[in-house]
Amino acid sequence: MEKRSLASLPQVRALGRHTGGRDPLTLFYTASGIECLFTGSELHLCLNAGFDLYEPWISVELNGAWIARFPVPAGESEVCLFRGMTPGRVKHVRVLKDVQAMHDDPGHFLQVTGLAFADGGFLPLPEPACRLEFVGNSITSGEGALGARCEEDWISPFFSAVNHYARMTADALGAEWRIVSQSGWGLLSSWDNDPRCRLMDHYDAVCGLAAGAHNAALGAQQPYDFAAWPADAVILNLGTNDDGAMNNPPWTDPAAGAQYAQRPTPEHLAELEQTAVDTLKTVRSRNPGALLVWAFGMLGEGRMGPLLRRAVARYTAETGDSRAFYLPLPAADSETMGARQHPGVACHRQAAEVLTGFLRRHLPGAP
Repeated sequence: MEKRSLASLPQVRALGRHTGGRDPLTLFYTASGIECLFTGSELHLCLNAGFDLYEPWISVELNGAWIARFPVPAGESEVCLFRGMTPGRVKHVRVLKDVQAMHDDPGHFLQVTGLAFADGGFLPLPEPACRLEFVGNSITSGEGALGARCEEDWISPFFSAVNHYARMTADALGAEWRIVSQSGWGLLSSWDNDPRCRLMDHYDAVCGLAAGAHNAALGAQQPYDFAAWPADAVILNLGTNDDGAMNNPPWTDPAAGAQYAQRPTPEHLAELEQTAVDTLKTVRSRNPGALLVWAFGMLGEGRMGPLLRRAVARYTAETGDSRAFYLPLPAADSETMGARQHPGVACHRQAAEVLTGFLRRHLPGAP
């Protein structure tokens, strides 16, 4: 078996936000990974990982079928993706990180250090029909998309990049996709009112919410190059945690003792609406050619649905940008709920159908 770095295999596509370095390739967000067309009979994946609390999980797809899923142990490892297959026949291989970037575990990281094989080679992948970026919270991190409905433990196995509306939408459109997300985070605070957990504060970095010196050394805080991967559409799915925060106790700053709480007062709702308008302006400035879609409602629209509709309308009126939309998504119910009181795979599938149809109508050239 010959081990080759990804730097020496330009035919292998790096998925998700990354620094540009491929030796090794660091995987940060949900659904980051690799994709390739391989002609050999056996292929091994070489990895390096670490964690203190939350181990990374990955999924393996072969010719469009989900064939494996497993946790990656700490340290360097090598895993056989398949062996004994017909030499010379082209295999489409995709490896996806199931688990989100873990802000609360600075020791969490995952790298692809290379691929090992004894025969065959790699063919160029066709260009994607379009590029989609998804920005969100736990729903977009795939939390609860795998696991029994009774599960309540917050652990890595219950995250999935495969049972996921972004993956389903992208595959239906022949698209490449990237995710920026963090469970519990929102526009103005996390679900428990922590104002430090505002996702858009980290939008301009490769993975700015990946904390700690080690993640910084891996390039998480580097500026993200939007121009190198111009998105054709940016799908925002933020706001659920802001709604939930309004029902939760205030957050107390452990250093200063000051408290912060989102509340459904006219003044605060106006601030939240303005933040949504500013978010659209930020996303537009970084993605000048993209369709902007605020797709929302997989855990119900609640107070945020009407607010976000107003924010999109205000943004359009203030900027003259006619390529921004609000799109309601189907809400999870007793039949489609997944683990941890989050949307299950059936709800993700319903959302993907709605979003795919919308993008086909509004995205030029979408198949």
